[in-house]
Amino acid sequence: MSIGTIEAGMLAKSKAGHDKGKVYVIYAIDESYVYLVDGSLRRMENPKKKKKKHVQFICEKHDITDTDDVNIKRILKLFDKEMGGNKTCQKLT
Repeated sequence: MSIGTIEAGMLAKSKAGHDKGKVYVIYAIDESYVYLVDGSLRRMENPKKKKKKHVQFICEKHDITDTDDVNIKRILKLFDKEMGGNKTCQKLT
């Protein structure tokens, strides 16, 4: 993973909207949107669709190929415990 690459499994923090400041796991990516999950309200079967410009990407990638909502919650809980939500990427477009 290099700076500038957005991949599924990375963490992202919402910069705009009613969920501002909330950290999610990127589930999927298309041209101008990312699909975000948190394992509780936004589960894998119903991800949140958000424009790329409205999220701040966090340089921490996890393998989510064979995961479920419980593991997504675990990833986010560990991130919050370790980093306190202060880790971000330098520059991603």
